[in-house]
Amino acid sequence: SMAKELALRNINVNAIAPGFIETDMTKKLPEKVRQELQQQIPLKRLGIVEDVAKAVYFLVSDASNYITGQVINVDGGMVM
Repeated sequence: SMAKELALRNINVNAIAPGFIETDMTKKLPEKVRQELQQQIPLKRLGIVEDVAKAVYFLVSDASNYITGQVINVDGGMVM
């Protein structure tokens, strides 16, 4: 994997897997569909762009310097 190859150069490789996020696309969903989606999400809400941005901010910060090869789900617990 890319994380293994680049680890020798002290480069971390991670990915963000966003769930259903409030965007122009999700705003076009019928209200009934949005409500059904929210009921499937343990936190009972769609995410916001800032939720994803905070995960990215963490991964690019020194706080995550020992994390590599991971996929971080930002989905309100939907895929656990």
